[in-house]
Amino acid sequence: MNLSFRTEARHGYAVEYSPFFPQRLATATSQHFGIAGCGTLIVLDITPKGLVLARALDWNDGLFDVTWSENNENILVTGSGDGSIQVWDIAQPKPAPIQVYKEHSKEVYSVDWSVTRNTNLLLSGSWDGQIKLWDIHQPKSLNTFQGHEHLVYSAIWSPHITGCFASASGDRTLRVWDVKKPYMAQVTIPAHDSEILTCDWSKYDQHLMITGAVDCSIRGWDLRQPKQHVFELKGHQYAVRRAKCSPFVASQIASCSYDFTVRLWDFKQPHPIETIEHHTEFICGLDWNLHIPGQIADCSWDEQVRVYSPQSIANTRT
Repeated sequence: MNLSFRTEARHGYAVEYSPFFPQRLATATSQHFGIAGCGTLIVLDITPKGLVLARALDWNDGLFDVTWSENNENILVTGSGDGSIQVWDIAQPKPAPIQVYKEHSKEVYSVDWSVTRNTNLLLSGSWDGQIKLWDIHQPKSLNTFQGHEHLVYSAIWSPHITGCFASASGDRTLRVWDVKKPYMAQVTIPAHDSEILTCDWSKYDQHLMITGAVDCSIRGWDLRQPKQHVFELKGHQYAVRRAKCSPFVASQIASCSYDFTVRLWDFKQPHPIETIEHHTEFICGLDWNLHIPGQIADCSWDEQVRVYSPQSIANTRT
């Protein structure tokens, strides 16, 4: 499979598969590379005829991240350049958010929906250096987590431990938090010598996390022994924009970069097992299909969303 969809004057920042439907994905996009203009949430269906537009929903500023609800197949959340968070119901005919939160003072670069016990909880990470915790049934945030000394690029829930999340920042640290203790991170790791743009949890080991940074490397961390990374993967030529652990194979990682490539890794090996070059601009969004082993989606500033199954990992499982 190798499908593509043109986002037409919208530059891709994030893509995420639906947790309910293997054939549906959402993309957060921005005009003018996110520097100015509006943004569009694009929902696509994978069909025998290719990628087909299901909904296109506009916001008055660029959209930088998207996450699906874990308890309603029609609800999505986006983070915007104006510091706001939008809650969308794609089953509603009205092309407007059903809720908008505005507490961050700068760009919201990361949103993530809780996958553990309380599936009404949402995280937002912002360039104002703060992370906020939300319940989408409440009118304002439940708490604000402060400690990072620079932009927050990523805030992501643990898939294993209820109430636990991690964040990656321009202050070069990876931090792990408990929602009950917003005043201080439980673990702080000086993970790279450059800004950290992405982090993710292993889906098979609650103690293992990965980070990707401007220094072009991906590193693995055992949170029980955080003084030294347990592996390092080098191959990208420019900053690693996103890195995500496979939901099917414990040692597999996919990463995308400002070097226009997606790379597939087995962290037991030092070099990429496959390099994919099908974009002509920065690749900012990347996700694994949770239902179909070996299928990946990505999006780029070249106005293309792509869905494909890399040869090196197709139909593999733990």
